[in-house]
Amino acid sequence: MTTPEEQADFLKLYRGNLVPLRICLVALTWGLYDYLDTVKDEIKYIWPARRSFNKFMFFWIRYYTITLLIFDVVQIHTFSIPGITNDKLCIIMDPTTRLAGAISLWSVEIIMQLRVYALYKCSRKVAIFNLLLFLGSIAGFFYVLVFNARRRGALIADAIHLPLPGCPTLHSGVEWAQWVPATAYEGVLFGFALYKTLKSTTLRLRSGSRVGLYSLLLRDNLFYFFAIACVLIFNNLMVVVCTRGITRVPWFSYGPFHAAIGILTTRMMLNISKAAVEDVVFIDGVSKSWSNRTGTVSTLHIANQAPGSPLTRSDEISVLDSFEMGHTSISKMDT
Repeated sequence: MTTPEEQADFLKLYRGNLVPLRICLVALTWGLYDYLDTVKDEIKYIWPARRSFNKFMFFWIRYYTITLLIFDVVQIHTFSIPGITNDKLCIIMDPTTRLAGAISLWSVEIIMQLRVYALYKCSRKVAIFNLLLFLGSIAGFFYVLVFNARRRGALIADAIHLPLPGCPTLHSGVEWAQWVPATAYEGVLFGFALYKTLKSTTLRLRSGSRVGLYSLLLRDNLFYFFAIACVLIFNNLMVVVCTRGITRVPWFSYGPFHAAIGILTTRMMLNISKAAVEDVVFIDGVSKSWSNRTGTVSTLHIANQAPGSPLTRSDEISVLDSFEMGHTSISKMDT
């Protein structure tokens, strides 16, 4: 580092390596705060539910996210200790952290596929289409991962021996495309949810009916689908700045990405589980309030349902079955 250019490059690398050290702590704090803020709802709505795939996925995403955030902090701060890192360790750890984050994202996308499947009344064509795209996005991820892993050694060869806090935050090749397949797939899922929401809203406005459970579920899904898509777009921008220098977003590490994906998904599943505790449905012009916790009908009165309302019996059964977290399904209620 004898020339001013070399000194400037080293200073830039050093400052870049300090950012993940701080941001990973922020991400862990955010994740733990959200856990403490929602643990009462988890105990109240999730724990009493019978065993089911949705219940398993809730616990998997929730606690895998916390484990992943702890791993980020331990890995980044351990690597900042002088003498810990070397060429092989940095080469191995880079794809490892990406794969760990991808497992979290794929788990979330499985849940989102099931939501879309339920919104389209268990359409087999929609399910197969989304499954093929999902597998394609995974294949694209692994292609980019392997492509960059083979070139990682040459990329960091000149910087690995510098006195940096951790592995060099250098990125090149097609690494900017790492999360593009997942982002594109997320856009497709969001498009499915948006179409159903617009269709439901149009029918409701024409018929003058109230906002029903089906409409509320659509809005809830739409919000979380959009939020996760935004997180993926931001993640792409973060990688682009390191590979192409196009944006001004620094390399934060994947901590905020891991936290946001996990928090958004668990909150979405908690909201759906809350709605499943006491469902109000319209069957043959009769409003029935069904308590899933007690398994009884708590109220029964006549209600006027506008013709053409988007909340039909088949829709309700499909939707309630989709987000039911192990409680007694409304479809089992005798009419």
